[in-house]
Amino acid sequence: MLNLKEIRHVLDTIAEMFPDAEGELVHSNPFELLIAVVLSAQCTDKLVNKVTADLFKKYKTPEDYIAVPLEELQQDIRSIGLYRTKAKNIQKLCHVLIDKHGGKVPETKEELMKLAGVGRKTANVVASIAFNEPAIAVDTHVERVSKRLGICRWKDSVLEVEETLMRKIPREEWSETHHRLIFFGRYHCKARNPNCPECPLLDLCREGKKRMRKLEIESKK
Repeated sequence: MLNLKEIRHVLDTIAEMFPDAEGELVHSNPFELLIAVVLSAQCTDKLVNKVTADLFKKYKTPEDYIAVPLEELQQDIRSIGLYRTKAKNIQKLCHVLIDKHGGKVPETKEELMKLAGVGRKTANVVASIAFNEPAIAVDTHVERVSKRLGICRWKDSVLEVEETLMRKIPREEWSETHHRLIFFGRYHCKARNPNCPECPLLDLCREGKKRMRKLEIESKK
């Protein structure tokens, strides 16, 4: 496990690598962001942006989403995985936004998590990006990178990863670190082909060291 000095080095390094890292879901207001993040579960941001380019022209408000039959909304997001479940959740959360929040997206993570299809990750993303609430949303990239580097334990649950990162990273750096860890995992430390040979954090990374040793052994055969 990395100590605080080593974690500081990690944070400074990924900040140099991805100084402008930010959310890549295209949106123009908190409501569009909420819908986009719900759609992004087990799906790439690139595909979500492709779908929402037309979706956000047709649906502007929560009322618009519940004014159409469920089947029509399903067809509009059909190219996205789990589209049937996501369409149901979108209509459910829109009803709650209208009935309990005056059609507005609630600003607290607690209220966001009461919405259909909104878990901790989604709530953290929306609170962070839309309302500047410090948060660390743990997606597959954040979890993978945190465990490979040794900031967290291999056996840690997603919640434990989040709690560990919140404990070891200064609160004022939570949101920017969340985006930088995503970029580091998405574009550098990829799931299948991490760029270990050119990684500036290789000397700290237990996974990277293991992979490099394996390559050395294979090259000698």
